[in-house]
Amino acid sequence: MPITIKTIYLGDLRTEATHLQSNTVLLTDAPVDNNGKGEAFSPTDLVCTALGSCMLTIMGIIAKRENIALEGTTLDITKIMSVTPRKIKEIVINFTVPNADNLSEQQKQKLSNAAHTCPVALSLASDITQVVNFNW
Repeated sequence: MPITIKTIYLGDLRTEATHLQSNTVLLTDAPVDNNGKGEAFSPTDLVCTALGSCMLTIMGIIAKRENIALEGTTLDITKIMSVTPRKIKEIVINFTVPNADNLSEQQKQKLSNAAHTCPVALSLASDITQVVNFNW
């Protein structure tokens, strides 16, 4: 299998990850409450970002197939950490879907199911609570 991402530790609790296929670079920084500067996404922020982006992507696949206009959909993510052990305890995702009045209940259900069954959602540990709200 080819390498997907190359990451280097830059020091001072910061990393630089390069997506090798696209050469896109992403910095991480430890959060302020964990000895960092909080000047970039933290690794746990990226887990939450991956979940939201994955949900939107899989919803986009369904939307494309079903001819649903999903453009402009936004989501707000709240990450809740536990103290001991320090880990993600809960991820709350609130979707806002524009023009939702034009969607049937069946279409809304398909999009909701897509979000809940995206690969990242299915890959996270079962003790991480995923709260997903749709503002249709």
